[in-house]
Amino acid sequence: MTLRDATAADLDAIMGIERRSFPTDAWSAEAMAAELVSEHGRYLVDDEEGSVIGYGGVRALRGSADADIQTIAFDADHRGAGRGRALLRALLDAARERGAREVFLEVRADNPSAEGLYLSEGFEEIGRRPRYYQPDDVDAIVMRLVLRRSPGNDSGMGSEVSA
Repeated sequence: MTLRDATAADLDAIMGIERRSFPTDAWSAEAMAAELVSEHGRYLVDDEEGSVIGYGGVRALRGSADADIQTIAFDADHRGAGRGRALLRALLDAARERGAREVFLEVRADNPSAEGLYLSEGFEEIGRRPRYYQPDDVDAIVMRLVLRRSPGNDSGMGSEVSA
């Protein structure tokens, strides 16, 4: 597994995964391209032997107390092997490096695998947005993770997380 910063050259591969993973509500290529170059976020890809098999992004303005996981997706053949967890942790580290103390996300209520991953990493449900995902009329579960500093680390750059 190789996680690296996403580049504009990865857009086609990312969009292929995006459309396969979210067929009814995929991001547009224009929106994703803007995210990849935004100074307010960090996007990573999981690269396996030169092929992008997953990606994820976090929006974390430098110095802001909060951040948002924007998206995480993997091709179906690469789900369930711990790659999503590794990517999530790398995005949380990026948020922490930018000064975030809390991280938020929305997850589809009909995606128990993703919800289980977030719960196991310390996220907690803080609300629901009814019929958020359109056109499917699926609720969004809003989740939050409070980032903790590691013992002896005043910068908040440690890797320990807690709800």
